[in-house]
Amino acid sequence: MAETIPTTGRASKSKSAFRMEYAVGANIKAAPSRIWALLTNAKAFPEWNSTVQSIEGEIAAGQPIKLFVKIAPGRAFKLTVSEFVPDKRMVWSDGNFMFRGVRTYTLTPKGDGSTDFTMSELFTGAMLPMIAGSLPDFAPEFEKYAADLKRAAEQGN
Repeated sequence: MAETIPTTGRASKSKSAFRMEYAVGANIKAAPSRIWALLTNAKAFPEWNSTVQSIEGEIAAGQPIKLFVKIAPGRAFKLTVSEFVPDKRMVWSDGNFMFRGVRTYTLTPKGDGSTDFTMSELFTGAMLPMIAGSLPDFAPEFEKYAADLKRAAEQGN
């Protein structure tokens, strides 16, 4: 999304022929390091995140991971942690020019000690027009994800 992602906890969607993007943001009353610890602990993800069944692998720079989500039971999403800036930004990606998904997490500390969390997922590629109709609506999942993260991070304070 070219514009700033609002931190309302409400997901947004934008779509064109070869591009589809979902985004969500939330203000979390916790330090970036607390949120980062949750976002990078693969084994503990299902304990706080109601959208994730499991994550295999280590969430670290350049590492492959397998993500299993409740919205697509039995399917493994094979991702690479393609960008990893501790306490600030992380990117998970998979696919190629035919169909590609890129999820970006951003943490922005605020002056009051809270952190603005944003998550976006951009789908692109030549196959997107044929695939888009079979993809689920990710907006409710994004909203659950942000709410779960907010709850878990704020409980840790």
